[in-house]
Amino acid sequence: MKELITYSGVYLLENRVFGLDPQLLADALITMLAVFTMFVLLSYLLFNPAREFLKKRQEKIQADLDQAEKERADGEAFKAEYDLRLQNADAEAESILSESRQKALKHQDEVIASAKEEAGRIMARAEQEAALEKLKVRDQVKQEMITVATAMAGKFVASSMDQAKQDALIDETLQEMGESTWQS
Repeated sequence: MKELITYSGVYLLENRVFGLDPQLLADALITMLAVFTMFVLLSYLLFNPAREFLKKRQEKIQADLDQAEKERADGEAFKAEYDLRLQNADAEAESILSESRQKALKHQDEVIASAKEEAGRIMARAEQEAALEKLKVRDQVKQEMITVATAMAGKFVASSMDQAKQDALIDETLQEMGESTWQS
């Protein structure tokens, strides 16, 4: 018969290699059923939430990657726009400088024209003043000549000249001075 050997509180069958008996098979079946039940229960309680957590994390990472890609594209678009604006700013600055140069040249021409006009007015005024001064000098010379002639006439009259001599003297003086002197 079968003799049971106790080894550390476990009974072993002496003649059997594996010790398979119906009880062991029933225990193994119950253990497998318990493990399967634990697996289903843990799957429901632990694995599914973990899977959902991982799925949400994966979706968040994908959303972050999409957002990063969108921001990169926006950044490139912004850089392109910035480069375009920078080129436009250079062109606009050159245009403004060109316009300023043209305005400066126009202003310079206006100032030069104004100065020439003013110089012309000054020259005309100077010529007028010179002409007036010439007339004054002529008038003064005439006045001096008249004064000298009057003084001479007074001396001749004082030396008791007669009327015929006086007329001859006046005619002679008028002829010497010339008619153009008295008319101008």
